[in-house]
Amino acid sequence: MWRDPSSIGIGVLLPVILVLLFGYGLSLDVKNVQIALVLEDVSPEVTEIAAGFELSPYFQTQTMLSMPQAMALMADLKVDAIVRIRPDFARQLALGQADIEVILQGADANYARLVEAYAEGAIGQWLQRRQSEGHSDFTVPVKIESRLWFNEANNSRYFLVPGLIVLVMTLIGAFLTALVMAREWERGTLESLFVTPVKVKEIMIGKTVPYFLLGLTGLILCLVSAKFLFDVPFRGSVAVLLLVSMLYLLVSLGIGLLISSAVKNQFVASQIAVLTTFLPALMLSGFLFDIRSMPFFLSMLTRLLPARYYVDLLQTIFLAGDVWAVILPDIAVLILMATFFLWRAAAITRKSLE
Repeated sequence: MWRDPSSIGIGVLLPVILVLLFGYGLSLDVKNVQIALVLEDVSPEVTEIAAGFELSPYFQTQTMLSMPQAMALMADLKVDAIVRIRPDFARQLALGQADIEVILQGADANYARLVEAYAEGAIGQWLQRRQSEGHSDFTVPVKIESRLWFNEANNSRYFLVPGLIVLVMTLIGAFLTALVMAREWERGTLESLFVTPVKVKEIMIGKTVPYFLLGLTGLILCLVSAKFLFDVPFRGSVAVLLLVSMLYLLVSLGIGLLISSAVKNQFVASQIAVLTTFLPALMLSGFLFDIRSMPFFLSMLTRLLPARYYVDLLQTIFLAGDVWAVILPDIAVLILMATFFLWRAAAITRKSLE
């Protein structure tokens, strides 16, 4: 173990990283929920309800007066829910038949259920305050009308299956590439190629293309399974999905090539690939745990992870459609990452020839 420091690092660092991630970075609680408050009534009761949302630590509110504006924010995935209070709320409350409309962004069914429960809790606290203040109408029930957007069936598989595609593409792109290239270094076959007239870029292309095609094959299998086995709706464009998937594959392949070129050892390369690609894709990409519920440092760290942007793209294309306000920025980030990792992998490999 002393002669092989990598095993010490894996035995010590891996448990520490997992404990820190699960202890501090992963939370099933909902925080900083983006809420659009549509206040079409200006009565004191409405102001009091709005204050309950605005002062809550669980909500980030945007107050507006028109429903179309809030629906546009929901379509662009900039808010997680809309709480609408209609113009005649105060009058209906006096008549004993008031209602409040809650529209939920339901791509993640579990998250939507939590947001709905929190919204009901905020309204319930308002009713309790009215009771404690001795209002005569505190017993009047306020009906909450809930609707789900993008996942009307409230099925968690609609959210999880697209996220699983990220894990499959990460394993094929980064993990397998790192292993295979490291094995080539260990066996000395790359050195044999280096003494031929073949250029480094040509060797990298030859090693990359098969896994690129393998990744596309895995993508097609995942899409067929999502459609015919799990009935996941697909509302976007197939061309856009293929484009973003190819970009993410290039990023993953670049990371795998970079790891194997720098390490040249199968065991160490596999462990580094798991720590830097698979585990972050599983736990910090937004696939299982909401990024906004993480501590500030970890939420900022996720911006460096390509899986975060691919998860966002897949869930948007599958469940919401071609929402360009989400797609274009994420595509730009993946292009930059693919360029950087492929360039660094080529630079390190070229350096080894000197």
